Amino acid sequence: MRKNCVLHDIKTEPMVGLIVAGIIMFVWSGSLTFLLFVDIAQWMPLCLLPAILGRTFIQTGLFIVAHDAIHGVVLPSDRRLNDGIGQLALMLYAFLPYKHLSLNHNLHHQNPGQVGDPDFHDGVHGDGISWYLKFMKGYLDAKQRMVLLLWMSVVFYGFHLGLHVPTINLFLFWILPLILSSMQLFLFGTYMPHRSPRPENNTSHNAVSSNYPLILSFLTCYHFGYHWEHHEYPFLPWYKLPSAYFTIKQ
Repeated sequence: MRKNCVLHDIKTEPMVGLIVAGIIMFVWSGSLTFLLFVDIAQWMPLCLLPAILGRTFIQTGLFIVAHDAIHGVVLPSDRRLNDGIGQLALMLYAFLPYKHLSLNHNLHHQNPGQVGDPDFHDGVHGDGISWYLKFMKGYLDAKQRMVLLLWMSVVFYGFHLGLHVPTINLFLFWILPLILSSMQLFLFGTYMPHRSPRPENNTSHNAVSSNYPLILSFLTCYHFGYHWEHHEYPFLPWYKLPSAYFTIKQ
């Protein structure tokens, strides 16, 4: 009954996912364009931190858009355009291949938190650092690392030499947020939900959900702390996960 109700909600809002994805990509490109050309020498040091954290948050948003596209919920009525938006989001995020990520993520949903899940640790090295390194290796194999290095070099030197963007701006507002975003996604989207599933949840998803206030849930990782709900209702876009969480609690 609840699945049908939530699915009905999505069907009555066919363009919301597209609008949300557009806003995230617009804010990402606009903030990057602005911050690359600011003179940070004129800024107070304390102003840098919110700018970096803001860029990290919107960088993570790109990955969330791609993730929703994999589940077909950015634009359910047009799968080709839906996938095109996901591919664009991943290209902006870190030149990642959409098809490869889709395959890995589908395996994650088939075997969450166990052998066969490309996002899970190897069963031995379950500490945060080792798991994070394995997590990153799953998204950046040797070939993809070369592609990422090549394209980042082209973009980096294109901005620096062609548009005279300061190196420090490129590092602080493009490269550093990308690194921090990968940590954010791992911590709140993989490590915390799947590290120690609680038996009392009676779930086959090997996932637990956080109980953060809504604003904190949004800021940590676009509500992906409601991770059991995501696995139970993979057709829900990220902004619908709180509704599923609170509906189940009733």
